[in-house]
Amino acid sequence: MIPRMKIKTHGKISKRLVGVPIDVVDGVRATAELTAISEMVADSSGLIHGGFTFGLADYAAMLAVNHPNVVLGSAQVKFIAPVKKGDIMRANATVTKTEGKKTEVNVEINVEGLRVFAGILMCYTLEKQVFDKITNKNKLVD
Repeated sequence: MIPRMKIKTHGKISKRLVGVPIDVVDGVRATAELTAISEMVADSSGLIHGGFTFGLADYAAMLAVNHPNVVLGSAQVKFIAPVKKGDIMRANATVTKTEGKKTEVNVEINVEGLRVFAGILMCYTLEKQVFDKITNKNKLVD
């Protein structure tokens, strides 16, 4: 029997719009998949808006950290190839460095083995939920 993943982050997020967790190892890595659906189409050619691809990357990074109060602080990304309606995007996120509340996550997204996206996302694990009373300890950067 495969142990059930315990997802600790983004519990109310739409799996239809940002992806479905496939594999999660807390603080190490995560894999998520997203099928490009008609609501994501940007033009008559069936091109998927990059925001949905980025949303999958963001979600995969959050899953790799897998903490209830993780948020995205910054990202350096490349959109390498287009995604079209019907494509199944698979994001692989790997934690590369953790320093205090800051975690760097490399994310790569592929469609049928073709890399379509690559990025380094900087995640922050806050002491409280981001909308709780802001303190100096809850700021992303000092």
